[in-house]
Amino acid sequence: MTLVADLVLILHFAYVLFVVGGLLAIWAGYALHWQWVRNRWFRVLHFAAITIVAIEAAVGVMCPLTILEDALRPGEEAGGSFLQRWLHAVMFWDWPLWVFTALYLAFTVAVAATFLWLPPRARRLRR
Repeated sequence: MTLVADLVLILHFAYVLFVVGGLLAIWAGYALHWQWVRNRWFRVLHFAAITIVAIEAAVGVMCPLTILEDALRPGEEAGGSFLQRWLHAVMFWDWPLWVFTALYLAFTVAVAATFLWLPPRARRLRR
């Protein structure tokens, strides 16, 4: 089960990377005139991804990927796999829950503001 748990952890890390890296890519992309950062689907999915996290945190729901990973690692040794040790060190910090909730909500506001200030490209009608 360790392999499956590690795959869930990789998926979780990819989700975090999409949310955090996506906003940085949008800002850089506008400055560098990258057209793909103006893609409406990318922008809507990016906004939805952080909004889901913020809502979960605001209502006190634990992340489903964290719950799944924990369920797949019952009774594992303290150290865990190499991948688990490193990705957990990057992703999971020992701060109070209210700090994370505030960060997620602030990040959601930043993504929403970016959506308005640096809007995605308007959809073109095909003839």
